[in-house]
Amino acid sequence: MRNQVQLIAYADRFGGTIDGLHRLLDEKFAGVFGGVHVLPFYSPYDGADAGFDPVDHTSVDPRLGTWADIKSLATSYDVMADLIVNHVSSHSPQFQDVVAHGRDSAYAPMFLTMSSVFPDGATEADLTAIYRPRPGLPFTALRLGGELRYVWTTFTPEQIDIDITSDLGRDYLHQILDAVAEAGVGFVRLDAVGYAVKTPGTSCFMTPETFDFIAAFTQRARERGVEVLVEVHSYYRDQVAIAEKVDFVYDFALPPLLLYALSTGDGAALAAWLRDRPTNAVTVLDTHDGIGIIDAGPRRGEKAGDPVRPGLLTEEQVDTLVAGIHERTGGSSQAASGATASNLDLYQINSTFYDALGRDDAAYLAARAIQFFAPGIPQVYYVGALAGGNDTELLARTNVGRDINRHYYSPAEIDAALEQPAVRALLQLCRLRNTIGAFDADDLTVDLTGTVLTLHRGATDGPRACLTVDLGDGSASMEWTGTDGVAGRLDDLRQLLD
Repeated sequence: MRNQVQLIAYADRFGGTIDGLHRLLDEKFAGVFGGVHVLPFYSPYDGADAGFDPVDHTSVDPRLGTWADIKSLATSYDVMADLIVNHVSSHSPQFQDVVAHGRDSAYAPMFLTMSSVFPDGATEADLTAIYRPRPGLPFTALRLGGELRYVWTTFTPEQIDIDITSDLGRDYLHQILDAVAEAGVGFVRLDAVGYAVKTPGTSCFMTPETFDFIAAFTQRARERGVEVLVEVHSYYRDQVAIAEKVDFVYDFALPPLLLYALSTGDGAALAAWLRDRPTNAVTVLDTHDGIGIIDAGPRRGEKAGDPVRPGLLTEEQVDTLVAGIHERTGGSSQAASGATASNLDLYQINSTFYDALGRDDAAYLAARAIQFFAPGIPQVYYVGALAGGNDTELLARTNVGRDINRHYYSPAEIDAALEQPAVRALLQLCRLRNTIGAFDADDLTVDLTGTVLTLHRGATDGPRACLTVDLGDGSASMEWTGTDGVAGRLDDLRQLLD
């Protein structure tokens, strides 16, 4: 995987098709992105959860293109694809056969019910121990072959959890891996993998059995030339532990820490994390999901009386962060978050990152510069690449909180956005990130003096780069030596906005 900035995008919302996305990258974003994470393009891409509930995970939705289009894209860019390991659509032919025939279906072992995990029944303690991303228990009462069963549905009733320990479940996932590898996909994101293994008597989230599954699946992927990114929102120490066992892990703590630092001028937590974070990370400020809060906050005890484990931010700081986002977005993020809109994770705030910063161009550039200086592979979400604001009209139509950050861009809107000073500046910053040799090393030196954060990248005997950001006002300067040996300097990143 080349060490360059990557794009995250839905093909239908940014380009219209896979080929359209490919042409956008070539024609409008030349030199900006070395790779692209194409969000679910499987059949159907527009299901109950924007493609994360595939009916057929081994086929490309013909409305978006074909596997040949993915292979063509992969000849020019590093391509990442989602591998949805936890569940499949309730409309899939396999589950529909179980609906029709119940226990007599050949596919019955592929899906989880309450009784398949708790054959002897579950106590109240068993059920309350299950870690939940959303309110309520992870079961939906459905008739299977005329028999009412409690089917395991971690996210929604239309997403049926797979028994990945069964032969059918393993074969299903391996077929998907083979399909994407054959198409030239070099990177898979294991979506919702933290919930994939259900072990009775545990939280059923990131258990030792989950790590065993990730290790086995990663080995199989590597045999096919595919690297694995693990997607888990959780306590920051979990991310550090996960990183030791996988190819790549998301740095989900970085976005809330940057928002807090740039809105308060207090960079202590950010600096501490930059010194401690794993380097085999994919760095993001925005994705198709919300801005994680749990990733930077403290961990409450699972049982009454258990101590609270300190986070990167205190509970009071988290409250300040959340209140500040809601204020800067004029309340639109509050209308899209928590229990106020459907299909949400309660530990995330739904907003574009640009709006979460109050559309402050200088602060936005400073945040991206810090992201690009953090060791790892940086990814920029398509809405963030265009400095997009909250889509309250789409939210009103769908009442899905995360849709506030999932705008459908027309060609005219893309052209208009590319004229925005913040967008032009960000794309220049991406091009710089792709050509500065210092970023090929994982070295990072962090200094915080008052509100001034200074980051140094590069080995002492090779190319170097330095970023200085005043967190109090968002002003920033940068100097570097490029891969061609040419030195450069920007005394003020805001000059990119001219």
